[in-house]
Amino acid sequence: MTASVIDGKAFAASVREKVAGHVARLKEEHGIIPGLAVVLVGEDPASQVYVRSKGKQTVEVGMKSFEHRLEADTPESDLLALIDQLNTDPGVHGILVQLPLPGHLNEDLVINSIDPAKDVDGFHVSNVGLLGTGQKSMVPCTPLGSLMMLRDHLGSLSGLDAVVIGRSNIVGKPMAQLLLGDSCTVTIAHSRTKDLPGVVRRADIVVAAVGRPEMVPGDWIKPGATVIDVGINRLPSEEEGGKGRLVGDCHYASCAEVAGAITPVPGGVGPMTIACLLANTVTACCRASGLAEPEGLTA
Repeated sequence: MTASVIDGKAFAASVREKVAGHVARLKEEHGIIPGLAVVLVGEDPASQVYVRSKGKQTVEVGMKSFEHRLEADTPESDLLALIDQLNTDPGVHGILVQLPLPGHLNEDLVINSIDPAKDVDGFHVSNVGLLGTGQKSMVPCTPLGSLMMLRDHLGSLSGLDAVVIGRSNIVGKPMAQLLLGDSCTVTIAHSRTKDLPGVVRRADIVVAAVGRPEMVPGDWIKPGATVIDVGINRLPSEEEGGKGRLVGDCHYASCAEVAGAITPVPGGVGPMTIACLLANTVTACCRASGLAEPEGLTA
């Protein structure tokens, strides 16, 4: 068996197209333009790349992009004051503070200072609680994108056995909640799970989000299972000065021989994260304006 490839790049493009359509309708029918504010503290190279990409894609779908770049030694009080200003700005519908933050800043305090209705990352403790109790919330982007791809590939997920490898607050836990919401039977596995290969082997859906390069081999995968590989790991390069090779948490070649479908790395879940950030911003805008939520862009 050779797995079909779930093309995240193409799927993300279709999501952005839907977002652009909703943005155009909001502007034409209601005179509203969704706005996304991104806050970057410091000069982390990877964060700078992400922020540039987010700003570019925000503008491309017709939304307003607000970038706030602060020095690495910015006092916490100044950052909180900026967030308070964005919370009360009616033109800003989504707020994202790029992580990680410099060490002197309390990430939990900063994230929880964002208005939950504008928390398009879905990390605020209120959104975590709402998601966990099955209520309307802002949903973290990577799990939301993974869910969208699973629904698109499998249709109904009801009754399927799903294993999420990884228990992070950013991916593992919210992914499990979303799968439960779609009536899967869900197991959260991790490094201390007894007989981890056996647990994974029984799953119809495997979501690997553990952050260990190529940890999951093909002989852990149930024949025909759908594999969503969230991991993005860079292996060391043998060439001096080389960047190395990007791999996921699954050993792609061996897993693809057994699975029914699999996401590649790169080009799988990664492109969906920013697409879902844009989708969340439109959702937040519609909720703030008392309008119907955009179809096909929410959990």
